[in-house]
Amino acid sequence: MIDLKYLLKNREEITKKLLTRNFDHSILDELFTLGNKRNELIHSLEILQAKRNNLSEEIGIKKRNKQDCSDLLGEVASINNQITLINAEASSIIEKVDSLRLQIPNIPYDDVPIGHDETSNVCLNEHSNLGRGLVKGVLAHYEIATKLDMIDFARATKLAKSRFVVYKNDGAALVRALENFMLDTHIKNGYKEIMPMHLVNSSMLYGTGQLPKFSQDLFKIENEDLWLIPTAEVPVTNFHYDEILNLEHPIKYVAYTKCFRSEAGSGGRDTRGIIRQHEFHKVELVKFVNEEASLEEWQKTVNDAKLILELLEIPYREILLSTGDMGFGSAKTIDLELWIPSEQRYRETSSISIYKDFQSMRAKIRYRTKDGKTKYAHTINGSGIAIDRVVAAILENYQNPDGSISIPKVLIPYMKKDLIK
Repeated sequence: MIDLKYLLKNREEITKKLLTRNFDHSILDELFTLGNKRNELIHSLEILQAKRNNLSEEIGIKKRNKQDCSDLLGEVASINNQITLINAEASSIIEKVDSLRLQIPNIPYDDVPIGHDETSNVCLNEHSNLGRGLVKGVLAHYEIATKLDMIDFARATKLAKSRFVVYKNDGAALVRALENFMLDTHIKNGYKEIMPMHLVNSSMLYGTGQLPKFSQDLFKIENEDLWLIPTAEVPVTNFHYDEILNLEHPIKYVAYTKCFRSEAGSGGRDTRGIIRQHEFHKVELVKFVNEEASLEEWQKTVNDAKLILELLEIPYREILLSTGDMGFGSAKTIDLELWIPSEQRYRETSSISIYKDFQSMRAKIRYRTKDGKTKYAHTINGSGIAIDRVVAAILENYQNPDGSISIPKVLIPYMKKDLIK
C-alpha cells in the first residue's frame, strides 16, 4: 500500500510511473478525486469544530451570568448535526479510498527497466559454465523420473487431479535432501528458521498483497476464513503483523513449506512434469530492515539465493525484471533462472523482491528510528529456492548416458549416496 499523503502530493510522478506497470490509471483518477474531497470535508469539519468551540465558550459565559442562551444551544445542535453528517460522508470516502489503495501496485525504483512484459527484462549475468555447462540431449525430467521410479504422476492424478505429483523412493529422498541442504545453508548465513502453518486468514493475505487482487490464484477453505498459502512469504512476513520491531540489525527468517496455487490463467502451459504444479515445495527467505539498509540487504538476499545454485553447480542466469513483469507489490525484482536441458532454456526458480514499505503499511509492521520516531519497516523476500524446479534441473543436468543420475556433491551427505540408478 502507498501512503495517501504521498499519493495526493505526487500525482503526476506516480501516475507516470504506474503507467509503466500496465496499471489502469482510472483507479488513480478516482482516488485523487475522492482524496481531495476527503480533504475538503476535513477542512469543513475543522471550521465547524472551531465554531462550535467558540459557541460553547459564549454559552458558558452566558450561563455564568444567568443569561438566556437557547439560541446558541440551538446553533450548537445544528453544528453537531452537520458534523455527524460530514463524519459519515468522510468515513464512507475513506473506506472507498482504502479499497482503491489496495488495488494500486508498488512504485518501481528509478533504475527498473521500463517495459510492458518480459521482453523488456534485462539479463545481468549468465553463469553457464557451472557443473556440466549447458547440457543437451538428455531425457526430460518427467521421463527419467518415471523410469527410475522416483515420481508417480498417474496416482497423483487419481488422488487429486492433474498438476499434482507423488514423490517416492529416491524422488522423495531428493526433495528432503534439498530442503535440509537449503535450510542448513541459509541458517549458516544468519537466517533464523520458522516452520509456519499452511493456512492463514484473509488479513494475512491482505497484508502481503495477494488479496484482494489475486484471489483467483488461491485455494480457499469452504465456509472458513482460511486460505492455503501460495508461499511462505505470507505467514512469515505476517509473523510480525501489527508489531513494532527493533531494526538496528535486519531480522532474517528462512522457512520451508508446501505452497499451493490454483494457476488460474496458466492455460495449457507446462502441463507435463513438475515445472508448474498446484502444490509444490519451497524454501523462502524473508527480511525486515530499516529504510537505510533496504537496498543493500536486498542485494545480499539475491546473493544468498544464488549461493544455492552455485553450490549445486547448476547453470543459471540473473534477470532484472521490467516494470511490466514485476509482481504487484514489488519495487524491484531479480529472477534467478536455472537451465532446463530438455527445453534448452532457462526457467525461473527464484524471484527476490524488495517491497519498500508497501507490505508493512498493509500489515502495520513498524520500527523505531534512532530519534524515537515510528516508521514502516521495509520488507524483502525471495525463494531460497523453489525445490521442484531444482529437482527437474538435477534430473536433467546430472543425467548420465546409462540413465543414472549423479548426485550433486553438496547433496551426497544428505542423500547418503552419490548415484541414483
